[in-house]
Amino acid sequence: MQKFTALKELIASAEKDAEAFYNKGNNAAGTRLRGAMQQLKVEATEIRKEVTEKKNTK
Repeated sequence: MQKFTALKELIASAEKDAEAFYNKGNNAAGTRLRGAMQQLKVEATEIRKEVTEKKNTK
């Protein structure tokens, strides 16, 4: 559950950059947003692996 909480926090922190990019056209915010999305992908993959392992051990 700790990784899931970290994922939610990462989404919340990326929201500011998303607003700046989409609403204000700030390209630097877009770059930061792309980095955050990549990190989300990595974290989500780790969570998927953890869930699968836990499910298969039962």
